[in-house]
Amino acid sequence: MRLTPAHLDMATTALRAVLPLEHPADSILRHFFRENPTLGVNDRAFVAETVFGILRHRFFIERAVSIATPRSLLLAYLARFQGLNMRELISLVSETEAKSLTEIKSVSLEAQPLDVQAEFPVWLMEKLRNFMRDSEILDLGRSLQQAAPLDLRVNTLLANRDEVLAVLGKDGIEGSATPYSPTGIRLAGKPAINRHELFVTGKVEIQDEGSQLLGYLLGPKRRDMVVDFCAGAGGKSLMLGALMRSQGRIYALDNSEKRLNNLKPRLKRSGLSNLYPQLITNENDIKVKRLTGKIDRVLVDAPCSGLGTLRRNPDLKWRQSPQSIEELKRKQTAILASAANLLKPGGRLVYATCSFLPEENQEIVDHFLNSHPRFIQLNCAELLIQQKIPLDTGAFLQLSPGLHSTDGFFAAALELVKSEA
Repeated sequence: MRLTPAHLDMATTALRAVLPLEHPADSILRHFFRENPTLGVNDRAFVAETVFGILRHRFFIERAVSIATPRSLLLAYLARFQGLNMRELISLVSETEAKSLTEIKSVSLEAQPLDVQAEFPVWLMEKLRNFMRDSEILDLGRSLQQAAPLDLRVNTLLANRDEVLAVLGKDGIEGSATPYSPTGIRLAGKPAINRHELFVTGKVEIQDEGSQLLGYLLGPKRRDMVVDFCAGAGGKSLMLGALMRSQGRIYALDNSEKRLNNLKPRLKRSGLSNLYPQLITNENDIKVKRLTGKIDRVLVDAPCSGLGTLRRNPDLKWRQSPQSIEELKRKQTAILASAANLLKPGGRLVYATCSFLPEENQEIVDHFLNSHPRFIQLNCAELLIQQKIPLDTGAFLQLSPGLHSTDGFFAAALELVKSEA
Protein backbone atom coordinates (compact mmCIF):
# COMPACT_ATOMS: atom_id res chain seq x y z
CA MET A 1 0.00 0.00 0.00
CA ARG A 2 1.38 3.41 -1.01
CA LEU A 3 1.26 5.85 1.88
CA THR A 4 -0.66 9.09 1.26
CA PRO A 5 -1.32 12.26 3.29
CA ALA A 6 -4.86 10.92 3.84
CA HIS A 7 -3.44 7.79 5.52
CA LEU A 8 -1.36 9.92 7.88
CA ASP A 9 -4.31 12.17 8.68
CA MET A 10 -6.73 9.34 9.51
CA ALA A 11 -4.12 7.43 11.57
CA THR A 12 -3.26 10.63 13.47
CA THR A 13 -6.94 11.28 14.18
CA ALA A 14 -7.44 7.69 15.40
CA LEU A 15 -4.35 7.86 17.61
CA ARG A 16 -5.53 11.16 19.10
CA ALA A 17 -8.81 9.45 20.05
CA VAL A 18 -7.04 6.42 21.58
CA LEU A 19 -4.18 8.06 23.50
CA PRO A 20 -6.06 9.32 26.57
CA LEU A 21 -6.56 5.55 27.17
CA GLU A 22 -9.69 6.13 29.21
CA HIS A 23 -11.29 3.14 27.46
CA PRO A 24 -9.86 0.00 25.79
CA ALA A 25 -8.03 0.88 22.58
CA ASP A 26 -9.89 -1.73 20.52
CA SER A 27 -13.30 -0.35 21.53
CA ILE A 28 -12.20 3.23 20.71
CA LEU A 29 -11.02 2.06 17.29
CA ARG A 30 -14.32 0.26 16.66
CA HIS A 31 -16.12 3.53 17.43
CA PHE A 32 -13.69 5.42 15.16
CA PHE A 33 -14.42 3.05 12.27
CA ARG A 34 -18.18 3.38 12.80
CA GLU A 35 -17.74 7.16 12.62
CA ASN A 36 -15.74 6.78 9.38
CA PRO A 37 -17.71 4.20 7.37
CA THR A 38 -16.09 5.13 4.03
CA LEU A 39 -12.71 3.70 5.05
CA GLY A 40 -11.80 0.62 3.05
CA VAL A 41 -10.51 -2.69 4.42
CA ASN A 42 -6.87 -1.79 3.75
CA ASP A 43 -7.30 1.66 5.29
CA ARG A 44 -8.79 0.16 8.46
CA ALA A 45 -6.01 -2.40 8.67
CA PHE A 46 -3.37 0.33 8.31
CA VAL A 47 -4.96 2.47 11.03
CA ALA A 48 -5.44 -0.42 13.47
CA GLU A 49 -2.00 -1.95 12.96
CA THR A 50 -0.30 1.45 13.22
CA VAL A 51 -2.12 2.53 16.38
CA PHE A 52 -1.40 -0.78 18.11
CA GLY A 53 2.20 -0.71 16.90
CA ILE A 54 2.67 2.73 18.45
CA LEU A 55 1.19 1.50 21.74
CA ARG A 56 3.60 -1.46 21.72
CA HIS A 57 6.63 0.83 21.28
CA ARG A 58 5.34 3.97 22.99
CA PHE A 59 8.03 4.30 25.67
CA PHE A 60 10.85 4.30 23.12
CA ILE A 61 9.04 6.57 20.65
CA GLU A 62 8.14 9.16 23.30
CA ARG A 63 11.79 9.34 24.37
CA ALA A 64 12.95 9.61 20.77
CA VAL A 65 10.74 12.52 19.66
CA SER A 66 11.35 16.09 20.81
CA ILE A 67 7.63 16.83 21.34
CA ALA A 68 5.17 13.94 21.69
CA THR A 69 2.13 14.67 19.55
CA PRO A 70 -0.05 12.08 17.78
CA ARG A 71 1.54 13.02 14.44
CA SER A 72 5.14 12.97 15.71
CA LEU A 73 4.58 9.56 17.36
CA LEU A 74 3.03 8.23 14.16
CA LEU A 75 5.87 9.41 11.92
CA ALA A 76 8.52 8.13 14.36
CA TYR A 77 6.84 4.71 14.47
CA LEU A 78 6.61 4.45 10.67
CA ALA A 79 10.23 5.48 10.20
CA ARG A 80 11.72 3.42 13.03
CA PHE A 81 9.57 0.28 13.29
CA GLN A 82 7.90 -0.01 9.88
CA GLY A 83 11.14 0.61 8.02
CA LEU A 84 9.82 3.44 5.83
CA ASN A 85 12.78 5.21 4.28
CA MET A 86 13.10 8.94 3.91
CA ARG A 87 12.47 8.71 0.15
CA GLU A 88 8.99 7.32 0.90
CA LEU A 89 8.30 9.90 3.62
CA ILE A 90 9.89 13.03 2.17
CA SER A 91 6.84 14.08 0.15
CA LEU A 92 4.59 13.62 3.19
CA VAL A 93 6.52 15.52 5.87
CA SER A 94 7.96 18.96 6.49
CA GLU A 95 11.68 19.71 6.36
CA THR A 96 11.79 19.89 10.18
CA GLU A 97 10.00 16.53 10.49
CA ALA A 98 12.36 14.96 7.96
CA LYS A 99 15.40 16.10 9.95
CA SER A 100 13.87 14.76 13.18
CA LEU A 101 13.05 11.38 11.59
CA THR A 102 16.62 10.98 10.32
CA GLU A 103 17.84 11.44 13.91
CA ILE A 104 15.21 9.01 15.31
CA LYS A 105 16.34 6.31 12.89
CA SER A 106 19.86 6.53 14.35
CA VAL A 107 18.86 6.33 18.05
CA SER A 108 20.25 3.17 19.67
CA LEU A 109 17.57 1.03 21.31
CA GLU A 110 20.22 -0.98 23.18
CA ALA A 111 21.44 2.21 24.88
CA GLN A 112 18.02 2.85 26.44
CA PRO A 113 17.12 1.95 30.05
CA LEU A 114 15.70 -1.54 30.56
CA ASP A 115 12.13 -0.32 31.10
CA VAL A 116 12.23 1.43 27.69
CA GLN A 117 13.74 -1.59 25.92
CA ALA A 118 11.18 -3.91 27.52
CA GLU A 119 8.35 -1.35 27.10
CA PHE A 120 7.13 -1.81 30.69
CA PRO A 121 6.00 0.99 33.03
CA VAL A 122 7.93 1.55 36.27
CA TRP A 123 5.28 -0.04 38.51
CA LEU A 124 5.35 -3.23 36.44
CA MET A 125 9.15 -3.32 36.33
CA GLU A 126 9.16 -3.24 40.15
CA LYS A 127 6.83 -6.23 40.29
CA LEU A 128 8.74 -8.22 37.67
CA ARG A 129 12.07 -7.70 39.43
CA ASN A 130 10.65 -9.55 42.44
CA PHE A 131 10.75 -12.84 40.49
CA MET A 132 12.66 -12.31 37.23
CA ARG A 133 16.21 -11.46 36.20
CA ASP A 134 16.77 -8.41 33.98
CA SER A 135 17.54 -10.62 30.97
CA GLU A 136 14.24 -12.48 31.47
CA ILE A 137 12.34 -9.20 31.76
CA LEU A 138 13.88 -8.03 28.48
CA ASP A 139 13.02 -11.30 26.71
CA LEU A 140 9.43 -11.10 27.99
CA GLY A 141 9.11 -7.46 26.98
CA ARG A 142 10.42 -8.08 23.48
CA SER A 143 8.08 -11.04 22.97
CA LEU A 144 5.11 -8.89 23.99
CA GLN A 145 6.08 -6.19 21.46
CA GLN A 146 5.34 -8.59 18.60
CA ALA A 147 1.87 -8.77 17.08
CA ALA A 148 0.03 -11.95 18.07
CA PRO A 149 -0.70 -14.55 15.38
CA LEU A 150 -4.29 -15.41 14.49
CA ASP A 151 -5.26 -18.81 15.92
CA LEU A 152 -8.37 -20.81 15.11
CA ARG A 153 -10.03 -23.69 16.93
CA VAL A 154 -11.71 -26.32 14.79
CA ASN A 155 -15.20 -27.19 16.01
CA THR A 156 -14.85 -30.98 16.06
CA LEU A 157 -18.63 -31.44 16.08
CA LEU A 158 -18.74 -30.13 12.52
CA ALA A 159 -15.28 -30.67 11.00
CA ASN A 160 -11.76 -31.97 11.58
CA ARG A 161 -8.48 -30.10 11.36
CA ASP A 162 -7.22 -31.72 8.13
CA GLU A 163 -10.47 -30.85 6.33
CA VAL A 164 -10.30 -27.24 7.50
CA LEU A 165 -6.63 -26.88 6.51
CA ALA A 166 -7.47 -28.25 3.05
CA VAL A 167 -10.32 -25.76 2.56
CA LEU A 168 -8.16 -22.86 3.77
CA GLY A 169 -5.35 -23.88 1.43
CA LYS A 170 -7.75 -24.13 -1.53
CA ASP A 171 -8.90 -20.59 -0.77
CA GLY A 172 -5.34 -19.26 -0.63
CA ILE A 173 -5.23 -18.89 3.17
CA GLU A 174 -1.99 -20.23 4.61
CA GLY A 175 -2.28 -22.04 7.93
CA SER A 176 -0.63 -24.81 9.92
CA ALA A 177 -1.50 -27.09 12.83
CA THR A 178 -0.70 -25.56 16.22
CA PRO A 179 2.10 -27.39 18.08
CA TYR A 180 0.10 -28.20 21.23
CA SER A 181 -3.67 -27.99 20.78
CA PRO A 182 -5.00 -30.94 18.74
CA THR A 183 -7.75 -28.71 17.33
CA GLY A 184 -5.78 -25.50 16.73
CA ILE A 185 -4.72 -23.83 13.48
CA ARG A 186 -2.32 -20.89 13.25
CA LEU A 187 -2.84 -18.64 10.25
CA ALA A 188 -0.15 -16.72 8.42
CA GLY A 189 -1.10 -13.06 8.32
CA LYS A 190 -4.51 -11.69 9.26
CA PRO A 191 -7.07 -12.78 6.66
CA ALA A 192 -10.69 -11.68 7.19
CA ILE A 193 -11.63 -15.11 8.51
CA ASN A 194 -14.92 -13.92 10.02
CA ARG A 195 -16.31 -13.65 6.50
CA HIS A 196 -15.14 -17.10 5.45
CA GLU A 197 -17.64 -19.91 5.03
CA LEU A 198 -15.81 -22.03 7.64
CA PHE A 199 -16.42 -19.32 10.24
CA VAL A 200 -19.96 -18.45 9.16
CA THR A 201 -21.00 -22.13 9.37
CA GLY A 202 -19.42 -22.62 12.82
CA LYS A 203 -16.65 -24.99 11.74
CA VAL A 204 -13.97 -22.71 13.19
CA GLU A 205 -13.78 -20.14 15.99
CA ILE A 206 -11.05 -17.59 16.67
CA GLN A 207 -9.28 -18.69 19.86
CA ASP A 208 -5.68 -18.41 21.03
CA GLU A 209 -3.96 -21.78 21.37
CA GLY A 210 -3.22 -21.10 25.04
CA SER A 211 -6.91 -20.63 25.72
CA GLN A 212 -7.65 -23.91 23.93
CA LEU A 213 -5.27 -25.77 26.24
CA LEU A 214 -7.40 -24.80 29.24
CA GLY A 215 -10.21 -26.97 27.86
CA TYR A 216 -7.90 -29.97 27.63
CA LEU A 217 -6.67 -29.35 31.19
CA LEU A 218 -10.25 -29.39 32.44
CA GLY A 219 -10.84 -32.63 30.52
CA PRO A 220 -14.66 -32.87 30.76
CA LYS A 221 -16.29 -36.21 30.05
CA ARG A 222 -19.30 -36.56 27.79
CA ARG A 223 -22.05 -36.70 30.40
CA ASP A 224 -20.47 -34.34 32.93
CA MET A 225 -22.08 -31.33 34.55
CA VAL A 226 -19.71 -28.42 33.84
CA VAL A 227 -19.58 -24.74 34.83
CA ASP A 228 -17.59 -22.08 32.98
CA PHE A 229 -17.64 -19.63 35.87
CA CYS A 230 -16.43 -16.46 34.12
CA ALA A 231 -17.58 -17.34 30.62
CA GLY A 232 -17.34 -13.93 28.94
CA ALA A 233 -18.28 -14.30 25.27
CA GLY A 234 -18.08 -18.07 25.68
CA GLY A 235 -15.10 -19.19 23.59
CA LYS A 236 -14.00 -21.75 26.17
CA SER A 237 -17.61 -22.84 26.85
CA LEU A 238 -18.02 -23.64 23.16
CA MET A 239 -14.82 -25.66 23.18
CA LEU A 240 -15.93 -27.62 26.25
CA GLY A 241 -19.23 -28.38 24.53
CA ALA A 242 -17.39 -29.80 21.52
CA LEU A 243 -15.09 -31.89 23.75
CA MET A 244 -18.25 -33.33 25.35
CA ARG A 245 -19.77 -34.07 21.91
CA SER A 246 -22.76 -31.90 22.87
CA GLN A 247 -23.69 -34.28 25.68
CA GLY A 248 -23.94 -33.55 29.41
CA ARG A 249 -24.60 -29.92 30.41
CA ILE A 250 -22.51 -26.75 30.52
CA TYR A 251 -23.55 -23.61 32.39
CA ALA A 252 -21.82 -20.51 31.00
CA LEU A 253 -22.01 -17.97 33.84
CA ASP A 254 -21.09 -14.30 33.57
CA ASN A 255 -22.11 -11.02 35.18
CA SER A 256 -22.10 -9.11 31.88
CA GLU A 257 -25.24 -9.32 29.75
CA LYS A 258 -23.35 -7.78 26.83
CA ARG A 259 -20.68 -10.49 26.89
CA LEU A 260 -23.27 -13.27 27.11
CA ASN A 261 -25.21 -11.70 24.22
CA ASN A 262 -22.04 -12.00 22.14
CA LEU A 263 -22.14 -15.74 22.85
CA LYS A 264 -25.60 -16.20 21.30
CA PRO A 265 -24.64 -16.06 17.59
CA ARG A 266 -21.55 -18.18 18.28
CA LEU A 267 -23.68 -20.78 20.06
CA LYS A 268 -26.14 -20.84 17.18
CA ARG A 269 -23.33 -21.48 14.67
CA SER A 270 -21.69 -24.15 16.82
CA GLY A 271 -24.37 -26.86 16.58
CA LEU A 272 -24.20 -27.39 20.36
CA SER A 273 -27.30 -28.27 22.35
CA ASN A 274 -25.71 -28.72 25.80
CA LEU A 275 -24.68 -25.12 26.57
CA TYR A 276 -26.78 -22.86 28.83
CA PRO A 277 -25.70 -19.21 29.21
CA GLN A 278 -26.79 -17.69 32.53
CA LEU A 279 -26.47 -14.09 33.70
CA ILE A 280 -25.43 -13.76 37.35
CA THR A 281 -25.01 -10.66 39.53
CA ASN A 282 -21.82 -11.87 41.25
CA GLU A 283 -20.15 -15.03 42.58
CA ASN A 284 -22.75 -15.28 45.35
CA ASP A 285 -25.79 -15.26 43.05
CA ILE A 286 -28.59 -17.72 43.92
CA LYS A 287 -28.09 -19.34 40.48
CA VAL A 288 -24.57 -20.21 41.62
CA LYS A 289 -25.61 -21.48 45.04
CA ARG A 290 -28.19 -23.82 43.49
CA LEU A 291 -25.35 -25.72 41.81
CA THR A 292 -23.44 -26.35 45.06
CA GLY A 293 -21.99 -29.86 45.17
CA LYS A 294 -23.49 -30.88 41.80
CA ILE A 295 -20.72 -30.12 39.31
CA ASP A 296 -18.03 -32.43 37.86
CA ARG A 297 -15.81 -29.79 36.27
CA VAL A 298 -15.44 -26.05 36.91
CA LEU A 299 -13.40 -23.64 34.82
CA VAL A 300 -12.48 -20.32 36.44
CA ASP A 301 -10.89 -18.03 33.86
CA ALA A 302 -10.68 -15.29 36.46
CA PRO A 303 -10.84 -11.53 35.89
CA CYS A 304 -7.20 -10.46 35.82
CA SER A 305 -4.77 -7.77 34.74
CA GLY A 306 -4.59 -9.26 31.23
CA LEU A 307 -0.85 -8.55 31.10
CA GLY A 308 -0.30 -11.83 29.26
CA THR A 309 -2.26 -10.37 26.33
CA LEU A 310 -0.11 -7.26 25.81
CA ARG A 311 0.62 -8.38 22.24
CA ARG A 312 -3.09 -7.87 21.52
CA ASN A 313 -3.92 -5.23 24.13
CA PRO A 314 -0.78 -3.10 24.62
CA ASP A 315 -2.86 -0.32 26.20
CA LEU A 316 -3.40 -2.48 29.30
CA LYS A 317 0.00 -1.55 30.75
CA TRP A 318 -1.25 2.02 31.16
CA ARG A 319 -4.79 1.09 32.14
CA GLN A 320 -3.71 -1.23 34.96
CA SER A 321 -1.95 -0.10 38.15
CA PRO A 322 -0.80 -1.53 41.51
CA GLN A 323 -4.19 -0.46 42.90
CA SER A 324 -6.16 -2.27 40.21
CA ILE A 325 -4.07 -5.42 40.76
CA GLU A 326 -4.96 -5.37 44.46
CA GLU A 327 -8.66 -5.09 43.61
CA LEU A 328 -8.36 -7.96 41.12
CA LYS A 329 -6.67 -10.15 43.74
CA ARG A 330 -9.65 -9.69 46.05
CA LYS A 331 -12.02 -10.67 43.23
CA GLN A 332 -9.90 -13.69 42.26
CA THR A 333 -9.84 -14.97 45.84
CA ALA A 334 -13.62 -14.60 46.23
CA ILE A 335 -14.47 -16.13 42.86
CA LEU A 336 -12.19 -19.15 43.34
CA ALA A 337 -13.68 -19.88 46.78
CA SER A 338 -17.24 -19.59 45.46
CA ALA A 339 -16.59 -21.69 42.35
CA ALA A 340 -14.95 -24.43 44.43
CA ASN A 341 -18.22 -24.90 46.34
CA LEU A 342 -19.88 -26.20 43.18
CA LEU A 343 -17.73 -29.32 42.87
CA LYS A 344 -18.77 -32.87 43.66
CA PRO A 345 -16.17 -34.91 45.57
CA GLY A 346 -13.67 -36.11 42.99
CA GLY A 347 -14.47 -33.11 40.79
CA ARG A 348 -11.85 -30.93 39.09
CA LEU A 349 -11.45 -27.15 39.02
CA VAL A 350 -9.07 -25.27 36.72
CA TYR A 351 -8.13 -21.75 37.86
CA ALA A 352 -6.64 -19.67 35.04
CA THR A 353 -5.57 -16.13 34.24
CA CYS A 354 -3.93 -14.39 31.29
CA SER A 355 -1.35 -12.81 33.61
CA PHE A 356 2.28 -13.60 34.44
CA LEU A 357 2.21 -12.04 37.92
CA PRO A 358 2.57 -14.63 40.73
CA GLU A 359 0.30 -12.55 42.98
CA GLU A 360 -2.60 -13.23 40.59
CA ASN A 361 -1.58 -16.84 40.05
CA GLN A 362 0.46 -19.08 42.36
CA GLU A 363 -0.22 -16.92 45.41
CA ILE A 364 -4.00 -17.05 44.87
CA VAL A 365 -3.85 -20.83 44.50
CA ASP A 366 -1.57 -21.28 47.53
CA HIS A 367 -3.89 -19.17 49.67
CA PHE A 368 -6.88 -21.22 48.49
CA LEU A 369 -5.20 -24.57 49.22
CA ASN A 370 -4.14 -23.40 52.69
CA SER A 371 -7.72 -22.51 53.55
CA HIS A 372 -9.41 -25.48 51.80
CA PRO A 373 -7.73 -28.65 53.10
CA ARG A 374 -10.03 -30.99 51.13
CA PHE A 375 -8.51 -29.78 47.84
CA ILE A 376 -5.30 -31.06 46.31
CA GLN A 377 -3.30 -29.70 43.40
CA LEU A 378 -2.98 -31.86 40.27
CA ASN A 379 0.03 -31.78 37.95
CA CYS A 380 -0.87 -29.90 34.77
CA ALA A 381 1.88 -31.55 32.71
CA GLU A 382 0.53 -35.01 33.63
CA LEU A 383 -3.05 -33.98 32.77
CA LEU A 384 -1.94 -32.76 29.34
CA ILE A 385 0.03 -35.95 28.70
CA GLN A 386 -3.21 -37.88 29.38
CA GLN A 387 -4.70 -35.80 26.54
CA LYS A 388 -1.68 -36.68 24.33
CA ILE A 389 -0.36 -33.11 24.54
CA PRO A 390 3.43 -33.16 25.13
CA LEU A 391 3.80 -29.88 27.01
CA ASP A 392 5.56 -29.78 30.36
CA THR A 393 5.72 -26.46 32.20
CA GLY A 394 5.61 -28.18 35.60
CA ALA A 395 2.78 -28.55 38.09
CA PHE A 396 1.29 -25.27 36.85
CA LEU A 397 0.58 -24.51 33.21
CA GLN A 398 2.63 -21.39 32.43
CA LEU A 399 2.62 -20.24 28.83
CA SER A 400 4.53 -17.29 27.39
CA PRO A 401 4.65 -15.67 23.94
CA GLY A 402 8.41 -16.07 23.64
CA LEU A 403 8.47 -19.81 24.42
CA HIS A 404 5.09 -21.03 23.20
CA SER A 405 3.83 -18.39 20.70
CA THR A 406 0.63 -18.10 22.75
CA ASP A 407 -0.66 -15.38 25.02
CA GLY A 408 0.76 -15.44 28.54
CA PHE A 409 -1.46 -17.93 30.39
CA PHE A 410 -1.34 -19.43 33.86
CA ALA A 411 -3.44 -22.36 35.07
CA ALA A 412 -3.66 -24.61 38.11
CA ALA A 413 -5.73 -27.78 38.32
CA LEU A 414 -7.35 -28.62 41.67
CA GLU A 415 -9.37 -31.62 42.83
CA LEU A 416 -11.86 -31.99 45.65
CA VAL A 417 -10.79 -35.15 47.43
CA LYS A 418 -13.49 -37.71 48.17
CA SER A 419 -14.03 -38.04 51.89
CA GLU A 420 -13.15 -41.42 53.36
CA ALA A 421 -16.16 -43.55 54.28
